[in-house]
Amino acid sequence: MGVIHIKDHHGGLHKIEAIEGWRVMEIIRGHGFAIKGLCGGACACATCHVYVEPLWSEKIHPARDDEEAMLDEVPTVADNSRLSCQIIYTPELDGLTVELADAA
Repeated sequence: MGVIHIKDHHGGLHKIEAIEGWRVMEIIRGHGFAIKGLCGGACACATCHVYVEPLWSEKIHPARDDEEAMLDEVPTVADNSRLSCQIIYTPELDGLTVELADAA
């Protein structure tokens, strides 16, 4: 197991355990954070929107076209926006830091 750092909606930083092979959305939600993930990871909504700390952006696979299309619908999209359902946790992401977006 590894860890993910979550910056919540109030600016608090939390260190949570992460399980290899799980979607980052599932990990965040499993620890009780307010992230909806309404489509269950099908990349059909943007309710798991997060901001990836820039240091980690290069370590995560690039967003596919369907993810980019969903992010285009988000009013608070930024250069470091991602759908956490599309990020699969691997040991290379140990220490990943993401911030929950307001709409998540």
